[in-house]
Formats: sequence, C-alpha cells, structure tokens
Amino acid sequence: MKRLSITLEQSVAERAANAAASHGVSLSAWLNAAAERAIRVEDGLAAVREWETEHGELSPEELMWADKVVDAVKSS
Repeated sequence: MKRLSITLEQSVAERAANAAASHGVSLSAWLNAAAERAIRVEDGLAAVREWETEHGELSPEELMWADKVVDAVKSS
C-alpha cells in the first residue's frame, strides 16, 4: 500500500464518502476500486486504439454490435 494525500471538490468528497458507506467499505477502498475501474477503461481504450492502428477504424456495424454486447452484460 502507498499512502497518498489527495484533494477532491467538496461535493465529490461527500458523494464518494456516501457511496463508500452505502457499500460498507472505507473511502480509501472505494476510491481504490474506482481508480482500478478507470484504469481498466483506459487500458481498454488504448487496446482499441492499437487495434484500429493496425486494422483500421471499427465500422458503425461493429460498434453497434459492441454496444449490444455491453448492454447484455450490464443487464445480466
């Protein structure tokens, strides 16, 4: 673990603390999980950019298919 000192906007800090409490975890644990999710998104976007560099941009049809897959995962 690495201890950090961070500054958040007041409203963000309050909402994050409330979200953490509603999940029964510490604010540090909640922020850590949020950072991990953001990093996975960044990694995924980088992978798509790399793929598109090699193979060309995804078509509208491919993007619609991907949206359907994501929607199906969200609703399951």
